[in-house]
Amino acid sequence: MDVLVVGGAGYIGSHCVRQLLAAGHRPVVLDNLSQGHRAAVPAGVRLVVGEMDDQALVRRVLREERIGLVMHFAALINVGESVRQPERYHRNNVVATLGLLAAMEAEDVRRLVFSSTCATYGVPERMPMSEDLPQRPINPYGQNKLDVENALRGLAAEGRMRFAAFRYFNAAGAAEDGAIGEDHAPETHLIPLAIAAALGRRPPLEVFGADYPTPDGTCLRDYVHVDDLARAHIAVFPKLEAPGAALFYNLGTGVPTSVRDILLAVDCATGKAVPHTFGPRREGDPPALYADASKARRELGWEPRHATIDPIVATAVRWHLAHPAGFGDR
Repeated sequence: MDVLVVGGAGYIGSHCVRQLLAAGHRPVVLDNLSQGHRAAVPAGVRLVVGEMDDQALVRRVLREERIGLVMHFAALINVGESVRQPERYHRNNVVATLGLLAAMEAEDVRRLVFSSTCATYGVPERMPMSEDLPQRPINPYGQNKLDVENALRGLAAEGRMRFAAFRYFNAAGAAEDGAIGEDHAPETHLIPLAIAAALGRRPPLEVFGADYPTPDGTCLRDYVHVDDLARAHIAVFPKLEAPGAALFYNLGTGVPTSVRDILLAVDCATGKAVPHTFGPRREGDPPALYADASKARRELGWEPRHATIDPIVATAVRWHLAHPAGFGDR
């Protein structure tokens, strides 16, 4: 299939581009490079630099490349920043997405795979988290993603779009072949921050909270390898042939991993202790968030190849050791 990957130069999108190639599909990337990297796009894959709400551009690419399906990863993702800049997040994550959808409809491209988030649930009522939980976001980022999900629901109900929305937990790791990895500016994700601290590339890591009602006092989260995420997105393609398809899947390993577990995994993979301090809890951080991904396993035949945190962290450490400046384009 010919697939337009919007945000395909970013962290998750670029890994999905490589998995598309491995599965025999032909990806085309649209990215404004505000968060992504040219070097993350494989040689031979067309990269169109532009905005997803530039309808003339998107329509031209859809026509020229004979696109049959769109995968949408382009979003601002910093939760704290979304609280400080809610209008910017709404414009980029919601309004621009509606522009993308309008361009798709105008070119009769009716299949979409959407990158959503477990943040749509807010503070969950139970663990592990299944897709039938109430969705009550507690920050603008989570609300943005829910707004898009609701727009897609409406389009699907009218027969105008077929979609699958994947609600991620914590994407982590680097490509299994070491070709690409995680490079954000600024970096806000725990694993790359812990690796940088262990390697002496940044000050000691600040851990937010050591007094949670968890086995070791630190937050529990669900870390899923980025290549495993990508494979799930491709596994759903056949289901988007069904008229009116409106699909939602949690993606996680279902294994709760604490911040201290992460520090130990980084210690082991680098051979260096992670220097760290403990600070107060961050407002809005629930003690635990981890997935019930049995629906994806059952319906898509999806099974994470990296089931525990140690091999996930090991792929990230290999990337960061080999690429001390990341992609080197910032």
